[in-house]
Amino acid sequence: MSYLRLERLEKTYPGGTRAVDGIDFSAEQGEFIVLLGPSGCGKTTTLRMIAGLELATGGKIHIAGREVTRLRPSQRDIGMVFQFYALYPHLSVRDNIAFPLRAAGLDVAETARRVLAVAEQMGLGRLLDLYPKQLSGGDQQKIALARAIVRRPAMFLMDEPLGTLDADQRLAMRELIRSEQLDSRVTTVYVTHDQEEAMSLADRIVVMSQGRIRQVGTPAEVYDRPADRFVAMFVGSPGMNFIACQVSSMQDRLQLVSEQGQLRLDVPLVEPRGGPTSTSAVLGIRCEHVHEDGDGPIHGRVLTEEYLGSARLVHVDTQCGRLVLRSGATTSLGPGSAIRLRLDAAQASVFDGATEVRL
Repeated sequence: MSYLRLERLEKTYPGGTRAVDGIDFSAEQGEFIVLLGPSGCGKTTTLRMIAGLELATGGKIHIAGREVTRLRPSQRDIGMVFQFYALYPHLSVRDNIAFPLRAAGLDVAETARRVLAVAEQMGLGRLLDLYPKQLSGGDQQKIALARAIVRRPAMFLMDEPLGTLDADQRLAMRELIRSEQLDSRVTTVYVTHDQEEAMSLADRIVVMSQGRIRQVGTPAEVYDRPADRFVAMFVGSPGMNFIACQVSSMQDRLQLVSEQGQLRLDVPLVEPRGGPTSTSAVLGIRCEHVHEDGDGPIHGRVLTEEYLGSARLVHVDTQCGRLVLRSGATTSLGPGSAIRLRLDAAQASVFDGATEVRL
């Protein structure tokens, strides 16, 4: 049985704005689930309904086999970590971590023992007598996480907990969160719009848009086999390249011709979702599967290059539209350079031109 299960969960605000539109998904015991999507897609509202901070206007929430849809947050055995640390500025680090244990009536000796244990575990032992204003953002977020962990809840909910940290702090905290979760095997639901966070942390990713779930899958599944054009565009940095095509035939392979006639491809259909609803299609290809090739069929001219340290992203204007390829860091082509490209058809995705669903 799934540890967390959402059934047709909805949230509609006064005035008719529907933030979450009848979503279903489940998480197994010990699983790390990431809700990923752009701002306003409903991911934080979904998390807050699981926590009981927002009341659902439809559907059901089950935790550990018990329906909790109408229960108060305190009755759900959940530890929550917010983007903004929500620490008590007048309390020391020790007292901030101890707060939920004291609120629950735990005795003084056991509270002290658990606070010290979690503080040492997270590298906060030397900071216990300091106050939040004396600490860095990274240390304050560690305290917020320690305060959630010390309760030993049955489930963790995290709402963009790394959003205010700099790059080094985000990386360190990401490693800490995943390490703690793997050790404790506590079911965790984590909200972010940062794809790198999602890909590095998740057992499975729930991609959301406009209050609906677009795909649920492992990081590899949503990256390599996106369910629709939105997922292909949103997941990955940069998102997929797209080429408008016409379908000339389809059996176990799609035969595609670009609208400009410059490109002809046979694309294998692996576990196809269904046939196209029209003769139009969109070919999607990741930048790492676009290659510079002196004999390639696509002619183009370099527009710009982005130096990333370990690689370059080369933006090319072609008759098939703008394409981005990933090249070696030491190879600079220069704006205005003529270039020919080849696509790895075996790695391509094809989306129906009308519905934008993967074929």
